[in-house]
Amino acid sequence: MNNKSIYVTKPTLAPLEEYFDVLKGVWERGILTHNGPVVQNLEKQLAEKLNINYLIAVSNGTIALQMAIKALDLKGEIITTPFTWIATVSAIKWEGCSPIFCDIDPHTLNLDPKKIEELITDKTVAIMPVHVFGNPCDVNTIESIAKKHNLKVIYDAAHAVGSTYNGKSILEYGDISATSFHATKLFNTAEGGACITTNNELYEKIQRIRFFGHNQSKDIVEDGFNGKMTEVHAALGVANMKYYDDVLSDRKKKYNYYHNALSPLNFLYFQKFEIGEPNYSYFPVIFDSEERLLKIENKLNKEKIFPRRYFYPSINTYTNIVDYQKCPVSENISKRILCLPLFWNISNNQINRIANAFNDH
Repeated sequence: MNNKSIYVTKPTLAPLEEYFDVLKGVWERGILTHNGPVVQNLEKQLAEKLNINYLIAVSNGTIALQMAIKALDLKGEIITTPFTWIATVSAIKWEGCSPIFCDIDPHTLNLDPKKIEELITDKTVAIMPVHVFGNPCDVNTIESIAKKHNLKVIYDAAHAVGSTYNGKSILEYGDISATSFHATKLFNTAEGGACITTNNELYEKIQRIRFFGHNQSKDIVEDGFNGKMTEVHAALGVANMKYYDDVLSDRKKKYNYYHNALSPLNFLYFQKFEIGEPNYSYFPVIFDSEERLLKIENKLNKEKIFPRRYFYPSINTYTNIVDYQKCPVSENISKRILCLPLFWNISNNQINRIANAFNDH
């Protein structure tokens, strides 16, 4: 058992026969795309589970971000975080906007709201914070700043399905939230994502953008693109929905087990949760030095354990695609953070095996 490789994550998958049961209907109907009945069923189930009104399933989380920018007609500078996956910045650039990096809070790892206003110019059109590792942002402060300066707010909620604030889904905050159903996420459709809004007009507009700008009469009424989720991907989501509550509950238990095992170590600290309830979908640890991180990572790799340096390096240093903007906190944290393996069927014994590799350091 101890010789088996452990990777940073594994997809949560319903039993294959349950997936096949959903696929049978797809094969019988012969409808594979174009907002088919399984996509509509998935949207309905997710909206009910998360207690939200308007959810539009799309092909992936990056497209969801692009659709959000396009739906809000944004052209200009978008303030975002440098501590994120490259897709956050890619979506901004693909939609003709410019990313402006706001440094992060060293404890929550989210964009630091206290540093937003100094970055606002007459070119600023929006703020795009990220709920990093599913940890809810300070949505009240961000909303207050946005209203003061007449800015839109798009949340990159790729990690945040299952996270809540004030008793409701964190996906309901901002003008639009964009989430991901990628295989690595707590809830997955292999590839997929969604846009969430509380505004009915935006909901209808995003639906049009998802399908080349078509309205209900199949007239092209605006500039859209192909963001549709297929029936095959939606079928996996429908099959996985049955296990959503169990997966969410299990993730918190495993997170706490990890935390208890590693919290006595004085060279580590953990992401701080200040707002709402996260979904505990990742287990990042922050070392006192990059040297120690590399030493322990190397030891884990030799034992066939493969954590991941999320997010390294800090995106603002990717000078092939962005102009460098100084973000010392993000640049420093990114060198010292490591996400340890955490997934649906990881066992306590496996967590103990990983934790033991931290001994004698």
